[in-house]
Amino acid sequence: MRLNRRAVLRAGVLAGGGLSLGWQLGPARAAAPGVLSAFVEIAADGAIRITAHQPEIGQGVKTSFPMMIAEELDVDWAQVHVVQAQGIRELYGVQLAGGSSATPTQFERMRRLGAAARAMLVEAAARAWGVPAAQITTGSAMLHHTASGRSARYADMAAAASALPAPMPETLALKDPAAFRILGKRIPGVDNRAVVTGAPLFGIDARPPGVMHAAFAKSPVFGGKLKSANRAAALAVPGVKALFDIAERRDLKTQIDVGLPGIEVLPQGIAVIATNTWAALRGRDALACQWEGGDAAFQSSAAWEAAAAKAWRDGPQKPGTINHGDALAKLAGAARRVKADYSYPFLAHAALEPINATAEVKDGKATLWLSTQTPEDARRMVALALGLKPQDVTIHLMRSGGGFGRRLMNDFAVEAAVIARAAGVPVKLTWDRAQDFAHDWLRPGGWHRLEAGLDARGDIIAWHDHFISFGRNGTLDPPAAIDASLFPAGVIRDYRADVTVLPLASTLGWLRAPINNAFAFVTQGFIDECAHACGRDALDYRRALLGPPRAIPIAEEFSGETAADAKGTPYHTGRMRGVLDRAAAMAGWGRTLPARTGMGIAFHFSHLGYFANVVEASVAADGSVKLHKIWVAADVGRQIVNLSGAENQVQGSVIDALGAAMGQRISFADGAVEQRNYGDFPLARMNDAPPVAVEFLATDFPTTGLGEPAYPSLAPALAGAIFQATGKRLRQLPFDTSQLTA
Repeated sequence: MRLNRRAVLRAGVLAGGGLSLGWQLGPARAAAPGVLSAFVEIAADGAIRITAHQPEIGQGVKTSFPMMIAEELDVDWAQVHVVQAQGIRELYGVQLAGGSSATPTQFERMRRLGAAARAMLVEAAARAWGVPAAQITTGSAMLHHTASGRSARYADMAAAASALPAPMPETLALKDPAAFRILGKRIPGVDNRAVVTGAPLFGIDARPPGVMHAAFAKSPVFGGKLKSANRAAALAVPGVKALFDIAERRDLKTQIDVGLPGIEVLPQGIAVIATNTWAALRGRDALACQWEGGDAAFQSSAAWEAAAAKAWRDGPQKPGTINHGDALAKLAGAARRVKADYSYPFLAHAALEPINATAEVKDGKATLWLSTQTPEDARRMVALALGLKPQDVTIHLMRSGGGFGRRLMNDFAVEAAVIARAAGVPVKLTWDRAQDFAHDWLRPGGWHRLEAGLDARGDIIAWHDHFISFGRNGTLDPPAAIDASLFPAGVIRDYRADVTVLPLASTLGWLRAPINNAFAFVTQGFIDECAHACGRDALDYRRALLGPPRAIPIAEEFSGETAADAKGTPYHTGRMRGVLDRAAAMAGWGRTLPARTGMGIAFHFSHLGYFANVVEASVAADGSVKLHKIWVAADVGRQIVNLSGAENQVQGSVIDALGAAMGQRISFADGAVEQRNYGDFPLARMNDAPPVAVEFLATDFPTTGLGEPAYPSLAPALAGAIFQATGKRLRQLPFDTSQLTA
């Protein structure tokens, strides 16, 4: 399955009920005055500590979640000190950074945690003063009883409050959003100063006493076997202290709570232990390992391109994988038919913080310091690899210098733990960038042969897609899936998708806005082609395509478990038209532009968020592309938690997508990834990034996440701008700007 939002949301709901609200400390809470829950502690000196329990990977939850608690606790933000939780599911419930699930699954839960702590403080004051709790008001960590003129600090009542039973969640009254003093405001990230001053927050900063440094020599081809190694040369490198053979294991099958497959293989290799990272990496290189064989030796980008072309000639392996209505008949009777081929490559996550893990295995217990998106899964995987019980594995949850889906998988944690056990000392394992690319869980590449049937007005009446991507045993891998949650399903009634599966041995994973990040480029680009074919404006054409405002059930994958909601989460065309119109208005759509300058527009629904992008770009005579400005309109429901953080997430998504569109590609030869560093896989730099204007539409729908859904519509909007500027349609990612010369 793909990064299943239904399972993610269900896990979050389960984490929000009963004891999982953070009141499960039991006797431990009563023995610790001022500790109102696993999330809220008020010290006698007035210090208010709020625990941030989810992994912080740059998406801002270490700030936004405590904001939710603080709002309902009724304290000033300046009074709050935020503490990062360890990876302890028993205290905090599911801890997960993925699927833009944080806010939709935790928004009400965090607010109720704050409201519960406030209610306990109010009850303690009511008992101390002998007055009804309903007569007590709060604000700025103070309790007031106006009738008697009494006031007290939260700190004065915290010890008594901590001994009270926790209220039932359904009894708590939450604030009217009109009364919010923290939520919706601009709040700087709690780690901002520490990040810019180089404080040790990240996994790579971990320094337990006695730590040694490790590099792991392993085959660049998945499943490759060690043929030879120069061990003497490695041991001769200054700083190298030991070498350990690591045997391959293929019995590490585990699964993350929300339906993500975990690591199944620990590769064979040689661990190099040294006094510093540089020495460990030099020692690894000095081994000059020679490898042979491997499950993935057949992999080749050139061979896959040829196989895709052959599949288009021969026809699909799986006709009618999705078949709504009768697209083939509608195509046959269409007034006009539009055809185009689109493709996109494998992509790496390329998080700036190198893949790393620090581990200590001692006395039958393991301790890890990790940048991970799934600490509970790391605990289970390490326990399985070491033959321990999960409760014997401690996870110190460190800030991640980027995740984007890569740190959902904890293969690096297993490697570090196994190496630490062999070394008998704490070990910090660090991958270099070449290993990061070679052993990433890649965004899959794909090919689409599209055909649309248009009626006499030019409206799309049928859509046919022969989709080619990667999998095993004739089945698409989950990150390469196509399903009925993806546009245009539900909007275009007669829609058919055929599928061909190409063989793959390397690991695939979820990259920011999984699946959507590629599909939006294809579908929105093809909509532009249909609009152009009948001489209609790209904005007006999209508005007509969406039709009147209505909710369309589009996907079982988004649905709940009961028959009542089995039709799935609706795609609301009115919400999408709202962001489409807002983005167009922000950009001044339709205004006259200079020569070789164009505007493109695109929309996409992803992770329950509605987004539209407009891009203005110009193309020089040599084909170089300059982006002048990007406008983004978003609808993620009724409440923005942190306006600064929200804008940051949208802008980050857009810049991330820009880098992918303009130059990123992972290719294979002789079974291995060819790219080795950022010179081969360029990220967008500051001089590439234009201004990105962001506006949010407040709509009366539940609050959803926004770390991912701004990404997908950037590439097609940019392609539309390039087409308007040059008349040349780019249908392949990354864009080949050599085609754009005047």
